[in-house]
Amino acid sequence: MIRTLVFILFFLPVAAFAQFTIKGRVLNSTDKSPVANASVFLNNSVAGSKTDDNGLYKITFVRPGQYDLVVSCVGYETVHQNIIVNGDLQLADINLPPKIMMLDEVHIKPRTGWAQNYALFKQYFFGTSKFAQMCRITTKGMPDILDLDRDSKTGVFTAKSTDYFEIENRALGYKIRYFLQDMTSEPSGHFYYEGTAAFEELKGSSSEIRRWKKNRKEAYEGSSMHFLRCVVGNELTNEGFKVLRLIRKVDTVHKNNNDKAFSTLVNTPLKTAEFASRTTVTGEYALNFKDCLYVMYNKQKAAKGKPVPADWASTGWDDAQITTLIFSEPYTYFDNNGIIINPASVAFDGNWGRRLMGELLPVDYVE
Repeated sequence: MIRTLVFILFFLPVAAFAQFTIKGRVLNSTDKSPVANASVFLNNSVAGSKTDDNGLYKITFVRPGQYDLVVSCVGYETVHQNIIVNGDLQLADINLPPKIMMLDEVHIKPRTGWAQNYALFKQYFFGTSKFAQMCRITTKGMPDILDLDRDSKTGVFTAKSTDYFEIENRALGYKIRYFLQDMTSEPSGHFYYEGTAAFEELKGSSSEIRRWKKNRKEAYEGSSMHFLRCVVGNELTNEGFKVLRLIRKVDTVHKNNNDKAFSTLVNTPLKTAEFASRTTVTGEYALNFKDCLYVMYNKQKAAKGKPVPADWASTGWDDAQITTLIFSEPYTYFDNNGIIINPASVAFDGNWGRRLMGELLPVDYVE
């Protein structure tokens, strides 16, 4: 996708965004017959549908933004399609290729240490927070679905799945169908995972629904989604965020320093226009900064509907949640929903880096 930056920021309140409808049809790519009962959903969201006997689907209440539209059905290959939603959409027919069953050579993998590796996987995947403690995998036969490996020499832990598995998050009130494409955890603390997720709200009592709503708000506050939506709405200060410049340099002059990194924090708060701008793609924005961004959040500083003290940004941050954004590419793109489009372009060190599946909210979450 070709894009350029527009350096005059034009922000809109996130709550003002409308909701739209996506319609289309799913066909068998071989004979063009309708594919019934196929799952059509927006990756990492609660928005989804099933095709009817004519292969037709309809997804409603879709927030504007960029999405990965996923179509999956038993007996067919899964298809992904990138879409931009800024109005009602009538998509072209989506053709699903039937799966070709091939008899491959069977390799029997030893399951020695499976229980230990599985315990590590759940710790890395869910995290160790109070919300993570209320997550569980409900799918049976996980040894046949998860491919787990821990390198005895490097200590690097990797995982991927061969199929979807179901997760129940009793803290946030979601059931999640998840396909893990890749997960890597290194002893250095570097952690990365990506996958495809379909969210569904759990049914519960009125008290459970109230608790889930409260917990979702807690998971949202101070998150990367919250931060990026505040960038779009120009609400960082009022929502309790402060952004500073962090200069990180590696000392390559002195010997035997093991390339030690030195950091300098500039205490003058940055303005949004100094690190973010619109692109020419509708509903898309970009972070662009030559150094690291040091993002602080303290919800005690969030004062909706109240005047913000002029000196608030320089005092009272002892209890702040802190994240350092380390950029590996010139631009980190994100959309109206506060979702990063090219996640490999930036690494999170600190608070956001510890927010794992246990705190994961769907991309179309609203308070």
